[in-house]
Amino acid sequence: MKQIDQTTNTAQPLRRNLIKGGLGLGLGLGLNLGSSDSLASAGQRTQLPFAFGERELTSFPEKKPMIVLTSRPVQLETPFEYFDNKIITPNDEFFVRYHLANIPKRIDAKSFKLKVGGNVSKPLELTLRDLKTKFTPQKLVAVNQCSGNSRGFFEPRVTGGQLGNGAMGNAQWVGVPLKDILKLAAPGQGARQVSFNGLDAPVLQSDADFVKALNIDHALALDSNVMVAYEMNGAELPYLNGYPLKLIVPGYYGTYWVKHLSEINIIDTEYNGFWMNPAYRIPDNDCNCVEPGTAPTKTVPINKFTIRSFITNLKNASTVLANQSTVVRGIAFDSGLGISKVLFSSDDGQTWRETKLGNDLGRYSFRGWSTEFTAQTKGELKLRVKAINRAGEEQPMTAKWMPAGYMRNVVETVTVSSV
Repeated sequence: MKQIDQTTNTAQPLRRNLIKGGLGLGLGLGLNLGSSDSLASAGQRTQLPFAFGERELTSFPEKKPMIVLTSRPVQLETPFEYFDNKIITPNDEFFVRYHLANIPKRIDAKSFKLKVGGNVSKPLELTLRDLKTKFTPQKLVAVNQCSGNSRGFFEPRVTGGQLGNGAMGNAQWVGVPLKDILKLAAPGQGARQVSFNGLDAPVLQSDADFVKALNIDHALALDSNVMVAYEMNGAELPYLNGYPLKLIVPGYYGTYWVKHLSEINIIDTEYNGFWMNPAYRIPDNDCNCVEPGTAPTKTVPINKFTIRSFITNLKNASTVLANQSTVVRGIAFDSGLGISKVLFSSDDGQTWRETKLGNDLGRYSFRGWSTEFTAQTKGELKLRVKAINRAGEEQPMTAKWMPAGYMRNVVETVTVSSV
């Protein structure tokens, strides 16, 4: 049980009366967000490395200063320097992405129930206590990444939130396997998909509720790791990351990771709501891309991650010392096949060498890597890093393009100066 003080953004001993505008967590009193007008504290400005990239850097409840894309709905990007030397992203540094501005101001943990219905033999209403005591818990480390992560780097530019590389995070999740919940509810014949809804809601009745869907075969597969999580990095879910329940879909983009999960329905059709169609669609071809400025002739719902890697301890305009060894480190991940190697180049991709991989926390996790190089001369250096997974897939050297600005995974370049 804790109370969040918005002035210091640190945990304080719980007081029986929740302060208006504060954030109370726990099974006893539930959670109270207070007024959305008092959600954030005053911030500074920061510059993302692309045109029109100036952003506010602001503290929100339970969060360190974050890059604000929008405050209504709340969209917070993790400053990229937070990723350095951290394979697990702390809860207070984890990005936030809402689609609807009408988020719940209070969640009473005692009365909260997860409803499971639709084409089932046994409709369920599960309390948080039920989920924590009546099922075998599952623990998994997995990356959550926004579909539009890195959209601001697309050339030609595309519409949508102009994000840098910080709309991602890696956490250890604890919860109930979705397949165990569905088996208890006993899906009926003809079940085709499972839909998911949370407590956030449209501001206007004419707007579409944020509902997502997965094929039931995906949800029920023996090796399925889809989870209803109630814990993140050893603590209750942060409010802005989906308290008290969040759908975890390892290897799939964050659009499927429904926050404040409250309803699960088994349906006999393919769900065709706005956030599945026309939103979050990608070109239906081998590269999931089209020529810049053109539109795809056929699309499918976005699904699995592409493979990616980043340098985290150096950025554009960093300096290194000539004729001295420089440590370079970073992270890599893919949709769950697992990273087999990460290659590093200090000469703009002309030559490559293998790096040393860090501990393996699971196939859905960030994988750390590190290496050293020595700049032989003074001047500009273009550093590149490229990941390869266990199926032999690797990052492309040139960026792919699509109108929605999703799935960027080009080999990244960091330009430094040797002095």
